[in-house]
Amino acid sequence: MTPENALEKLKWRYAVKKFDSTKKIPDSVWQLLEQSLVLSPSSFGLQPWKFFIVQNSETRELLLPHSWGQKQVVDASHLVVLAIKKNLDDADVDRYVQRMAQVQQVPIEKLEQFGGMVKGFLNNPPFPFEVNSWSTRQVYIALGFLMTYAAMLDIDTCPMEGFVPSEYDRVLGLPEKGYSAVVVCPVGYRAEDDPAADKPKVRFPTEEIVEYLD
Repeated sequence: MTPENALEKLKWRYAVKKFDSTKKIPDSVWQLLEQSLVLSPSSFGLQPWKFFIVQNSETRELLLPHSWGQKQVVDASHLVVLAIKKNLDDADVDRYVQRMAQVQQVPIEKLEQFGGMVKGFLNNPPFPFEVNSWSTRQVYIALGFLMTYAAMLDIDTCPMEGFVPSEYDRVLGLPEKGYSAVVVCPVGYRAEDDPAADKPKVRFPTEEIVEYLD
């Protein structure tokens, strides 16, 4: 794929308003999309998230009234609920450091300073909001990775904040797992009669939103 082709894919992408419920993403392709979530970057590499793929059609119907009636959650091939790990603590850092030692084949003792720094960051955040808010910001990085890679594969997405997180949490049993929904992304194929498909993108001119500083 050339740089020009990649840019055309981004122009092709839009927030789908109507999915074709008869079209399903092949398992082999979905596994690639799944890896785009796994490979998403996060601060410190801590990955303060989990991605729940809602497959059961009855469960999706239960989510519909908590999604402002947006049928994408029912009609899309896959429904991804991106959630944060609530109230990250030292145990979460220790788990990541152990994984780092395993994957990079580094003695865990050599990672103690790094682990201590991350724990210090979580326990005394250097910003005017708490850790769950920080984790929420990380989740949007993963959302961007998923949507961009999907576009490269000619697969449609629709990022959605128009839902009731507490009700998603309840229906999906996320609090019992230690997680909370942040953003939802139906993934699949646009319907041929989606009225939003042919609308031109509305963007400000490049020179108004990109500024070069000396």
